[in-house]
Amino acid sequence: MDASRARRDLVAAGVAPHEARWLLEEYAEDPSALADAVERRLSGEPLQYVLGHWPFRTLDLVVDSRALIPRPETEWLIDIAWARVHDRSTLRVLDLGCGSGAIGLALADEARRASVPLSLVAADRSRDALDLCALNAARAHLELTLVRSTWFDDVDAAWRGTFDLVVTNPPYVSRAQWLTLASELAFEPVEALVAGDTPDAEGFADLARIIASVREWLAPDGVLVAEHGADQGGAATRAALEAGFTRVNDYEDLAARPRVLVAST
Repeated sequence: MDASRARRDLVAAGVAPHEARWLLEEYAEDPSALADAVERRLSGEPLQYVLGHWPFRTLDLVVDSRALIPRPETEWLIDIAWARVHDRSTLRVLDLGCGSGAIGLALADEARRASVPLSLVAADRSRDALDLCALNAARAHLELTLVRSTWFDDVDAAWRGTFDLVVTNPPYVSRAQWLTLASELAFEPVEALVAGDTPDAEGFADLARIIASVREWLAPDGVLVAEHGADQGGAATRAALEAGFTRVNDYEDLAARPRVLVAST
């Protein structure tokens, strides 16, 4: 296959030039699979799902409709979280609403590279998401404990007060906002995107619930690191202070939008 000609043909068919390159690299040796992938992409399915895997930090994650596609702003969360705990001798981490496992596994890989023993618990209410997370852990040769739970509801009570770090990227898009977003998002699990509203902010209900409960699960010097919507920074900060956290910061993402809450006592 002449790569230059094939790329021109894909672009002429309506595939974005940079996506044409990705598709050709993935399916260059299988014209039938390439044709199927192009059809899927032109129907609106996200490129990441079409390819079936996607890079996140140092990992290559399997991605499909069982969980959200890992996004660049969530990679920034890893930087923030790791900076807060990298100097500890051991770590117990809870990835709450783990989805594909991107956050927890990326942190576990950081710890492995730094020779820091890390115990990872990954919780999600979706059995399908937990299966995907387990697959990604096996691919990365990382160990973890999987828990099926809606937030803290079914997390083992014996773990209360033990986590050095709780990380979460919960649903934070309101139903009204979701209806205005790109059509590609219709391929991702809506329950992982959309949350109820609170008096303080649209789409904030799940994160508000997490913030209100998380302190009892943190060790005395434990830290909460949570991604939120760009219009929820003020609500997240107020909720953390009301929950009794004394050190609360909210960080902007690389696009200068409020994005990551960090709270500790």
